[in-house]
Amino acid sequence: MGRRGIGLGLLFVFTALLAGALAWLAWDRWQGFAHGPLSGIDEGQTVMVERGDSFLRVLGKLREAGISDGHRLEWQLLARRLDAGGRLQVGEYELDPGMSASELLVKMREGRVIRHRFTIVEGWNIRELRAALARAEPLLQESGDMDDAALMAALDRPGVHPEGRFLPETYLYTRGDSDLDLLRRAADALDAALAHAWETRADGLPLDTPEEALVLASIIEKETGLASERARIAGVFIRRLQRGMRLQTDPTVIYGMGSAFDGNIRRRDLQTDTPYNTYTRDGLPPTPIAMAGIDAIRAATRPGDGDELYFVAVGDGSGAHVFSRTYAEHQVAVRDYVRRYRERFGAGARQE
Repeated sequence: MGRRGIGLGLLFVFTALLAGALAWLAWDRWQGFAHGPLSGIDEGQTVMVERGDSFLRVLGKLREAGISDGHRLEWQLLARRLDAGGRLQVGEYELDPGMSASELLVKMREGRVIRHRFTIVEGWNIRELRAALARAEPLLQESGDMDDAALMAALDRPGVHPEGRFLPETYLYTRGDSDLDLLRRAADALDAALAHAWETRADGLPLDTPEEALVLASIIEKETGLASERARIAGVFIRRLQRGMRLQTDPTVIYGMGSAFDGNIRRRDLQTDTPYNTYTRDGLPPTPIAMAGIDAIRAATRPGDGDELYFVAVGDGSGAHVFSRTYAEHQVAVRDYVRRYRERFGAGARQE
Protein backbone atom coordinates (compact mmCIF):
# COMPACT_ATOMS: atom_id res chain seq x y z
CA MET A 1 0.00 0.00 0.00
CA GLY A 2 1.42 3.40 -0.96
CA ARG A 3 1.69 6.45 1.19
CA ARG A 4 -1.45 7.87 -0.36
CA GLY A 5 -3.39 4.72 0.54
CA ILE A 6 -2.10 4.82 4.11
CA GLY A 7 -2.99 8.48 4.37
CA LEU A 8 -6.53 7.88 3.12
CA GLY A 9 -6.90 5.02 5.56
CA LEU A 10 -5.78 7.14 8.47
CA LEU A 11 -8.09 9.93 7.33
CA PHE A 12 -11.00 7.49 7.21
CA VAL A 13 -10.21 6.21 10.68
CA PHE A 14 -9.83 9.75 12.00
CA THR A 15 -13.06 10.81 10.35
CA ALA A 16 -14.88 7.80 11.77
CA LEU A 17 -13.50 8.48 15.24
CA LEU A 18 -14.43 12.14 14.97
CA ALA A 19 -17.93 11.31 13.80
CA GLY A 20 -18.28 8.82 16.62
CA ALA A 21 -17.04 11.33 19.14
CA LEU A 22 -19.41 13.99 17.83
CA ALA A 23 -22.31 11.52 17.85
CA TRP A 24 -21.45 10.53 21.41
CA LEU A 25 -21.24 14.18 22.44
CA ALA A 26 -24.58 14.91 20.74
CA TRP A 27 -26.15 11.88 22.41
CA ASP A 28 -24.70 12.87 25.77
CA ARG A 29 -25.99 16.41 25.32
CA TRP A 30 -29.42 15.15 24.31
CA GLN A 31 -29.52 12.78 27.29
CA GLY A 32 -28.62 15.66 29.58
CA PHE A 33 -31.41 17.75 28.07
CA ALA A 34 -33.96 14.92 28.22
CA HIS A 35 -33.26 13.79 31.77
CA GLY A 36 -31.47 16.65 33.49
CA PRO A 37 -33.20 19.42 35.45
CA LEU A 38 -34.70 22.21 33.37
CA SER A 39 -33.50 25.71 34.16
CA GLY A 40 -35.61 28.83 34.55
CA ILE A 41 -38.41 27.26 36.63
CA ASP A 42 -39.46 29.07 39.80
CA GLU A 43 -41.71 27.71 42.54
CA GLY A 44 -45.40 28.03 41.70
CA GLN A 45 -45.00 28.50 37.94
CA THR A 46 -47.65 26.97 35.68
CA VAL A 47 -48.31 26.58 31.97
CA MET A 48 -51.69 26.23 30.28
CA VAL A 49 -52.23 23.87 27.35
CA GLU A 50 -55.34 25.07 25.56
CA ARG A 51 -57.56 23.34 23.05
CA GLY A 52 -56.05 23.66 19.58
CA ASP A 53 -52.48 24.32 20.81
CA SER A 54 -49.83 22.73 18.57
CA PHE A 55 -46.70 21.22 20.07
CA LEU A 56 -44.69 24.21 18.87
CA ARG A 57 -47.23 26.57 20.49
CA VAL A 58 -46.80 24.72 23.79
CA LEU A 59 -43.03 24.92 23.41
CA GLY A 60 -43.43 28.66 22.89
CA LYS A 61 -45.38 28.92 26.15
CA LEU A 62 -42.58 27.05 27.93
CA ARG A 63 -40.10 29.55 26.52
CA GLU A 64 -42.31 32.39 27.75
CA ALA A 65 -42.28 30.78 31.20
CA GLY A 66 -38.50 31.01 31.23
CA ILE A 67 -37.41 27.54 30.07
CA SER A 68 -34.61 28.00 27.55
CA ASP A 69 -33.16 24.46 27.57
CA GLY A 70 -33.01 22.42 24.37
CA HIS A 71 -33.39 23.28 20.73
CA ARG A 72 -36.71 22.90 18.97
CA LEU A 73 -35.50 19.72 17.22
CA GLU A 74 -34.42 18.23 20.55
CA TRP A 75 -37.87 18.84 22.01
CA GLN A 76 -39.53 17.37 18.93
CA LEU A 77 -37.25 14.31 19.00
CA LEU A 78 -37.98 13.80 22.70
CA ALA A 79 -41.73 14.22 22.15
CA ARG A 80 -41.63 11.62 19.37
CA ARG A 81 -39.62 9.23 21.53
CA LEU A 82 -42.15 9.62 24.37
CA ASP A 83 -45.16 9.46 22.01
CA ALA A 84 -46.22 12.85 23.35
CA GLY A 85 -46.06 15.23 20.40
CA GLY A 86 -49.71 15.09 19.36
CA ARG A 87 -51.07 13.84 22.67
CA LEU A 88 -50.55 16.74 25.08
CA GLN A 89 -53.76 17.04 27.05
CA VAL A 90 -55.59 20.29 27.68
CA GLY A 91 -55.18 21.76 31.14
CA GLU A 92 -53.01 23.67 33.59
CA TYR A 93 -49.69 22.12 34.56
CA GLU A 94 -47.35 22.90 37.41
CA LEU A 95 -43.73 23.45 36.44
CA ASP A 96 -41.81 21.85 39.29
CA PRO A 97 -38.28 23.14 39.97
CA GLY A 98 -35.82 20.36 39.17
CA MET A 99 -38.11 18.48 36.78
CA SER A 100 -36.68 17.22 33.48
CA ALA A 101 -38.00 17.74 29.97
CA SER A 102 -39.02 14.06 29.88
CA GLU A 103 -40.95 14.35 33.15
CA LEU A 104 -42.72 17.45 31.88
CA LEU A 105 -43.79 15.90 28.58
CA VAL A 106 -44.95 12.69 30.27
CA LYS A 107 -46.99 14.77 32.73
CA MET A 108 -48.63 16.59 29.82
CA ARG A 109 -49.15 13.39 27.84
CA GLU A 110 -50.89 11.75 30.82
CA GLY A 111 -52.94 14.83 31.67
CA ARG A 112 -51.65 15.24 35.22
CA VAL A 113 -53.13 18.71 35.46
CA ILE A 114 -53.40 20.91 38.54
CA ARG A 115 -56.59 20.13 40.46
CA HIS A 116 -58.10 22.86 42.60
CA ARG A 117 -60.41 22.21 45.55
CA PHE A 118 -63.74 23.68 46.53
CA THR A 119 -65.58 22.53 49.66
CA ILE A 120 -69.30 22.88 50.22
CA VAL A 121 -69.62 23.02 53.99
CA GLU A 122 -72.32 21.12 55.82
CA GLY A 123 -74.94 23.54 57.08
CA TRP A 124 -74.31 26.27 54.52
CA ASN A 125 -77.38 27.90 53.00
CA ILE A 126 -77.62 28.81 49.33
CA ARG A 127 -76.52 32.41 49.95
CA GLU A 128 -73.35 31.25 51.69
CA LEU A 129 -72.65 28.72 48.94
CA ARG A 130 -73.04 31.25 46.15
CA ALA A 131 -70.88 33.79 47.97
CA ALA A 132 -68.10 31.23 48.42
CA LEU A 133 -68.31 30.21 44.76
CA ALA A 134 -67.96 33.84 43.71
CA ARG A 135 -64.66 34.01 45.63
CA ALA A 136 -63.28 30.73 44.28
CA GLU A 137 -60.30 31.01 41.94
CA PRO A 138 -59.58 30.07 39.21
CA LEU A 139 -63.19 28.88 38.82
CA LEU A 140 -64.95 30.58 35.90
CA GLN A 141 -67.96 32.61 37.00
CA GLU A 142 -71.06 31.99 34.88
CA SER A 143 -73.87 32.34 37.43
CA GLY A 144 -73.09 35.73 38.96
CA ASP A 145 -75.95 37.54 37.21
CA MET A 146 -78.46 34.72 37.70
CA ASP A 147 -81.09 34.70 40.42
CA ASP A 148 -81.80 31.41 42.16
CA ALA A 149 -84.56 30.44 39.71
CA ALA A 150 -82.35 31.09 36.69
CA LEU A 151 -79.50 29.20 38.35
CA MET A 152 -81.60 26.08 38.83
CA ALA A 153 -82.89 26.31 35.28
CA ALA A 154 -79.30 26.49 34.03
CA LEU A 155 -78.64 23.30 35.99
CA ASP A 156 -81.58 21.57 34.24
CA ARG A 157 -83.69 21.73 37.40
CA PRO A 158 -86.29 24.39 36.56
CA GLY A 159 -88.71 25.15 39.34
CA VAL A 160 -86.63 23.37 42.02
CA HIS A 161 -85.85 25.42 45.13
CA PRO A 162 -82.04 25.66 45.42
CA GLU A 163 -81.81 25.30 49.20
CA GLY A 164 -80.32 22.00 50.25
CA ARG A 165 -79.95 20.71 46.68
CA PHE A 166 -76.12 20.49 46.67
CA LEU A 167 -74.20 17.82 48.56
CA PRO A 168 -71.59 19.10 51.03
CA GLU A 169 -68.30 17.61 49.88
CA THR A 170 -64.88 18.63 48.61
CA TYR A 171 -64.90 18.84 44.83
CA LEU A 172 -61.83 18.88 42.59
CA TYR A 173 -61.84 21.00 39.47
CA THR A 174 -59.38 22.22 36.88
CA ARG A 175 -58.75 25.63 35.36
CA GLY A 176 -61.40 26.20 32.74
CA ASP A 177 -64.21 24.65 34.80
CA SER A 178 -67.07 26.96 35.82
CA ASP A 179 -69.21 27.42 38.89
CA LEU A 180 -72.09 25.81 36.97
CA ASP A 181 -69.93 22.74 36.25
CA LEU A 182 -69.19 22.35 39.94
CA LEU A 183 -72.79 22.97 41.05
CA ARG A 184 -74.05 20.44 38.52
CA ARG A 185 -71.77 17.80 40.01
CA ALA A 186 -72.85 18.71 43.54
CA ALA A 187 -76.54 18.56 42.59
CA ASP A 188 -76.07 15.16 40.93
CA ALA A 189 -74.23 13.91 44.02
CA LEU A 190 -77.09 15.09 46.26
CA ASP A 191 -79.67 13.36 44.07
CA ALA A 192 -77.73 10.10 44.23
CA ALA A 193 -77.20 10.26 48.01
CA LEU A 194 -80.85 11.09 48.66
CA ALA A 195 -82.10 8.35 46.34
CA HIS A 196 -79.94 5.74 48.08
CA ALA A 197 -81.01 6.88 51.55
CA TRP A 198 -84.67 6.82 50.54
CA GLU A 199 -84.39 3.32 49.06
CA THR A 200 -82.84 2.02 52.29
CA ARG A 201 -85.07 3.99 54.70
CA ALA A 202 -86.53 2.50 57.85
CA ASP A 203 -90.13 1.31 57.86
CA GLY A 204 -92.95 3.43 59.22
CA LEU A 205 -91.44 6.88 58.76
CA PRO A 206 -93.93 9.80 58.75
CA LEU A 207 -92.27 11.03 55.55
CA ASP A 208 -94.02 10.72 52.20
CA THR A 209 -91.26 11.71 49.77
CA PRO A 210 -87.48 11.90 49.50
CA GLU A 211 -87.86 15.70 49.49
CA GLU A 212 -89.42 15.58 52.96
CA ALA A 213 -86.50 13.46 54.13
CA LEU A 214 -84.13 16.11 52.76
CA VAL A 215 -85.99 18.87 54.62
CA LEU A 216 -85.68 16.91 57.87
CA ALA A 217 -82.01 16.17 57.17
CA SER A 218 -81.31 19.89 56.79
CA ILE A 219 -82.85 20.57 60.21
CA ILE A 220 -80.78 17.79 61.78
CA GLU A 221 -77.67 19.28 60.13
CA LYS A 222 -78.33 22.67 61.73
CA GLU A 223 -79.21 21.26 65.15
CA THR A 224 -75.97 19.42 65.82
CA GLY A 225 -72.41 19.22 64.64
CA LEU A 226 -71.81 15.99 66.57
CA ALA A 227 -71.96 12.85 64.46
CA SER A 228 -72.90 10.81 67.53
CA GLU A 229 -76.12 12.82 67.99
CA ARG A 230 -77.57 12.93 64.49
CA ALA A 231 -79.59 9.71 64.61
CA ARG A 232 -80.78 10.49 68.13
CA ILE A 233 -82.00 13.97 67.16
CA ALA A 234 -83.62 12.50 64.06
CA GLY A 235 -85.47 10.08 66.34
CA VAL A 236 -86.84 12.95 68.42
CA PHE A 237 -88.18 14.73 65.34
CA ILE A 238 -89.64 11.57 63.83
CA ARG A 239 -91.51 10.74 67.06
CA ARG A 240 -92.84 14.31 67.29
CA LEU A 241 -94.11 14.10 63.72
CA GLN A 242 -95.71 10.73 64.42
CA ARG A 243 -97.54 12.16 67.45
CA GLY A 244 -98.63 15.34 65.71
CA MET A 245 -96.37 17.51 67.87
CA ARG A 246 -94.79 20.61 66.39
CA LEU A 247 -91.06 20.34 65.79
CA GLN A 248 -90.29 23.63 67.62
CA THR A 249 -86.76 23.88 66.31
CA ASP A 250 -84.93 27.22 66.37
CA PRO A 251 -82.94 26.82 63.12
CA THR A 252 -86.15 26.84 61.07
CA VAL A 253 -87.24 30.07 62.77
CA ILE A 254 -83.86 31.65 62.07
CA TYR A 255 -84.05 30.63 58.42
CA GLY A 256 -87.50 32.16 58.11
CA MET A 257 -86.19 35.43 59.55
CA GLY A 258 -83.69 35.76 56.71
CA SER A 259 -81.52 38.86 56.88
CA ALA A 260 -83.45 40.10 59.92
CA PHE A 261 -81.63 37.58 62.11
CA ASP A 262 -78.92 39.42 64.07
CA GLY A 263 -77.40 36.44 65.86
CA ASN A 264 -79.89 36.35 68.72
CA ILE A 265 -83.27 34.64 68.64
CA ARG A 266 -85.90 36.18 70.92
CA ARG A 267 -89.24 35.07 72.29
CA ARG A 268 -91.07 37.36 69.88
CA ASP A 269 -89.25 35.69 66.99
CA LEU A 270 -90.59 32.32 68.10
CA GLN A 271 -94.08 33.79 68.11
CA THR A 272 -93.86 35.54 64.71
CA ASP A 273 -95.40 33.30 62.10
CA THR A 274 -93.51 32.50 58.87
CA PRO A 275 -93.71 29.45 56.61
CA TYR A 276 -90.58 28.20 58.37
CA ASN A 277 -91.62 28.78 61.98
CA THR A 278 -92.08 25.30 63.41
CA TYR A 279 -93.30 26.82 66.69
CA THR A 280 -96.37 28.28 64.95
CA ARG A 281 -96.87 25.68 62.18
CA ASP A 282 -97.36 21.94 62.11
CA GLY A 283 -95.12 19.53 60.24
CA LEU A 284 -92.03 20.24 58.20
CA PRO A 285 -91.13 23.59 56.65
CA PRO A 286 -91.70 23.93 52.89
CA THR A 287 -88.05 23.52 51.83
CA PRO A 288 -84.72 22.51 53.30
CA ILE A 289 -83.04 25.21 55.38
CA ALA A 290 -79.41 24.27 54.65
CA MET A 291 -77.12 21.89 52.81
CA ALA A 292 -77.34 18.53 54.56
CA GLY A 293 -74.44 16.09 54.48
CA ILE A 294 -74.70 12.38 53.82
CA ASP A 295 -74.72 11.52 57.54
CA ALA A 296 -77.64 13.86 58.23
CA ILE A 297 -79.56 12.45 55.26
CA ARG A 298 -78.90 8.93 56.51
CA ALA A 299 -80.07 9.91 60.00
CA ALA A 300 -83.33 11.36 58.65
CA THR A 301 -84.14 8.09 56.88
CA ARG A 302 -82.80 5.75 59.56
CA PRO A 303 -83.42 7.55 62.88
CA GLY A 304 -82.36 6.24 66.26
CA ASP A 305 -84.74 4.30 68.48
CA GLY A 306 -85.95 5.58 71.83
CA ASP A 307 -88.77 7.47 73.53
CA GLU A 308 -87.21 10.94 73.90
CA LEU A 309 -89.28 13.89 72.68
CA TYR A 310 -87.16 16.87 73.69
CA PHE A 311 -83.55 18.04 73.67
CA VAL A 312 -81.64 21.17 74.62
CA ALA A 313 -77.98 22.14 74.47
CA VAL A 314 -75.85 21.24 77.48
CA GLY A 315 -74.47 24.79 77.41
CA ASP A 316 -70.87 23.93 78.20
CA GLY A 317 -69.47 24.73 74.75
CA SER A 318 -69.20 21.08 73.70
CA GLY A 319 -72.12 21.23 71.28
CA ALA A 320 -73.73 18.26 73.04
CA HIS A 321 -77.41 18.06 74.01
CA VAL A 322 -79.47 16.72 76.90
CA PHE A 323 -82.36 14.50 75.78
CA SER A 324 -85.59 14.13 77.75
CA ARG A 325 -88.68 11.91 77.61
CA THR A 326 -91.09 14.30 79.31
CA TYR A 327 -91.68 18.03 79.28
CA ALA A 328 -90.97 18.20 83.03
CA GLU A 329 -87.54 16.61 82.49
CA HIS A 330 -86.97 19.00 79.61
CA GLN A 331 -87.72 22.05 81.79
CA VAL A 332 -85.06 20.93 84.27
CA ALA A 333 -82.57 20.51 81.43
CA VAL A 334 -83.44 24.00 80.11
CA ARG A 335 -82.83 25.57 83.55
CA ASP A 336 -79.48 23.79 83.73
CA TYR A 337 -78.62 25.13 80.28
CA VAL A 338 -79.48 28.71 81.29
CA ARG A 339 -77.38 28.38 84.44
CA ARG A 340 -74.35 27.09 82.52
CA TYR A 341 -74.80 29.77 79.88
CA ARG A 342 -74.72 32.52 82.50
CA GLU A 343 -71.71 30.96 84.19
CA ARG A 344 -69.85 31.07 80.86
CA PHE A 345 -70.94 34.52 79.69
CA GLY A 346 -71.69 36.33 82.95
CA ALA A 347 -74.57 36.77 85.33
CA GLY A 348 -76.03 39.50 83.18
CA ALA A 349 -76.30 37.28 80.13
CA ARG A 350 -79.88 36.99 79.01
CA GLN A 351 -81.65 34.08 77.34
CA GLU A 352 -84.85 35.09 75.58
